[in-house]
Amino acid sequence: MGVFPDFDGLGGIGDLKQVIGALLTVVLIVAVLMIVVSAICWALGASHGNPSLASKGRIGVLVGIGAAALAGAAVAWMNWLITLGSQL
Repeated sequence: MGVFPDFDGLGGIGDLKQVIGALLTVVLIVAVLMIVVSAICWALGASHGNPSLASKGRIGVLVGIGAAALAGAAVAWMNWLITLGSQL
């Protein structure tokens, strides 16, 4: 008696790749907008002598950069998992 994996049981990998690509696009657009708005707040806070606004802007820029990096890493990881799963 042989037991073999069902390779047709995981249909829709192409749809999953499209959904992941769309989510990456949305996350990157939001991250770039967050970086732009936070950089403007950081510049205004620094130029007008408002350390609270400057620090919140700086934190926003760092969070936006981190979110963009994590989104890119998550997509690369998911593509690696899809490739690994198709090789089983």
